[in-house]
Amino acid sequence: MAFKISQRGRLAPFLALDVLATATALEREGRDIVHLEIGQPSTPAPKAALESARRALDETNIGYTVAAGLPELRQRISDWYRQRYGARVPIERVLITQGSSGAFQLAFLAAFEAGDKVALAAPCYPAYPKILRTLGIEPVFLKARPEDAFQPTPQVMEEAMAEHGALDGLIIANPNNPTGAMVHQDELNALMDWCDTNEVRVIADEIYHGISFAGEETTIVENPHSVVINSFSKYFSMTGWRLGWMVVPEDMVQTVERLQQSLAICAPSISQYAAIGAFDGIQELESNVARYRENRQILLDGLAETGLTQLAPADGAFYIYAGVDDVANDSSAFARDLLEQEGVATTPGIDFDPVNGDKAIRLSFAGKPEDMREALVRIKRFTGR
Repeated sequence: MAFKISQRGRLAPFLALDVLATATALEREGRDIVHLEIGQPSTPAPKAALESARRALDETNIGYTVAAGLPELRQRISDWYRQRYGARVPIERVLITQGSSGAFQLAFLAAFEAGDKVALAAPCYPAYPKILRTLGIEPVFLKARPEDAFQPTPQVMEEAMAEHGALDGLIIANPNNPTGAMVHQDELNALMDWCDTNEVRVIADEIYHGISFAGEETTIVENPHSVVINSFSKYFSMTGWRLGWMVVPEDMVQTVERLQQSLAICAPSISQYAAIGAFDGIQELESNVARYRENRQILLDGLAETGLTQLAPADGAFYIYAGVDDVANDSSAFARDLLEQEGVATTPGIDFDPVNGDKAIRLSFAGKPEDMREALVRIKRFTGR
């Protein structure tokens, strides 16, 4: 007998997680591994978040919340936008989700139909095109340019429409994973004007906001047509709590809320209670960012001596996207051998760019400064420099 299996699940693996699994297996064998492969803070949730969670365990039943999330948490997020960006965001537009991953699924389901075309620039977070394809939506990879830090521009969008026909959406990651590249105010304004004029719905990934090294991040949260997605995983250092949020246009609120009711009921309530307290831990979170800044500088100063000289800007997030052309012909083989021989786990660029990713690797600097220094010693030994 041969029962049918859906084509939706026939996706390429998420290589960062595959590398993590291999590295973890090596650790169980007694190997000392330096983890630069996974985009996860090595710091715990802020103390105020943990205290808020403990208080909730003592004082509440930890039951379902309304689909949109706890009103107290949605208000804290609304206040966050006002305090940090001077932006007015009514709590009615804020919905709490199961991580940013849940938010992307809800956004794509609410904004697009099967067969629609959504543009995105590579290298990019690998889940974007995979979720789109799973939902029957066509990802259109833009021919973004190095001089634009591989971020979308109106010119690139025009070229994509000339080649692929009308586009229904655009995903902007600002800062970008894996390159750390940012779209600054003037460029973002021009791009948003183009998208609004051409009725292209923008889904903005802002989950690395708060972690930047080259000026303030720019949000599009006040744009009336766009969806903004953020998360408690990165700046707030709460990956395992699986909590995110989205700010949606007024005309999309009911659609997203009803999708949430049917697909998830609500985001985890204990995580929501914890997140209310997370906003009281900003001093602690800023100290995390200071450590990322130190780690970033250690790698930027030392990678040239390893032979890895082709580096993306790394203006935000906690990644360096490094070309390996000078030391290897294939980044997947380079990453595999580096892990096996020297115990340094990195992610091959093919995870982020199906066309040119075989020429680069991503290094996460979310760990400890001593790990960055040790990684440089091992990479230099591996490349023979």
